[in-house]
Amino acid sequence: MKVNIIFSLAILLLAGCADHARQPVQKETSRFLSQKPVENRVNNASISTAQWKSTPFDNHIQQASSRYDVDETLIKAIIQVESNFRPEVISKSNAVGLMQIKASTAGRDVYQNRGKAGQPTTAQLKDPAINIDLGTAYIQLLRERHLVGIADPETLYYATILAYVNGAGALLRTFDKDRDNAIAKINSMSADDFYRYVEKNHPASQAPRYLAKVRAAYHAGDN
Repeated sequence: MKVNIIFSLAILLLAGCADHARQPVQKETSRFLSQKPVENRVNNASISTAQWKSTPFDNHIQQASSRYDVDETLIKAIIQVESNFRPEVISKSNAVGLMQIKASTAGRDVYQNRGKAGQPTTAQLKDPAINIDLGTAYIQLLRERHLVGIADPETLYYATILAYVNGAGALLRTFDKDRDNAIAKINSMSADDFYRYVEKNHPASQAPRYLAKVRAAYHAGDN
């Protein structure tokens, strides 16, 4: 009798092990993709930025993030790379403030999109609230107008950062002089292939370096 009981228990244990072995093993994804959906990096304004140190500009960043549906962490990463959170900085090329906005390009582009003539003044761009508002509005404008048609969210994330530093036109011409053909070529690539392609072929060598810096700042702030 004891032998039968022991034999039965052994069969049950073996069956349990077999069931466990048949369960699918979840594939690990890289931290870059697993902690947040890729689309959240550009499109979702609700991502927590609790890991960033508090700054005097957090309220402006949160408001702009909500207003334009742009990830707070991306805004902070761009500010970190552009100015290291210094609102008075003016570059040699007359990019001004926290998000290093050029009045005659990004500033004018946002104004035109709002139906306003002219461009922001240097004094306005030194105002953190105005600067962050305009810089974030420009990110939204790049994403929703100049880069519209890019299908993959991760590729769009990369493209938006590259366009922020060197213009959407230069980025698209890296693929083709015709915009529609450029978008089609971009959509035929994986995000990794896109990244490698612009590293080798973007006409401005600083653009891929800028992308790498913003990505590093993004993940440093997100840890």
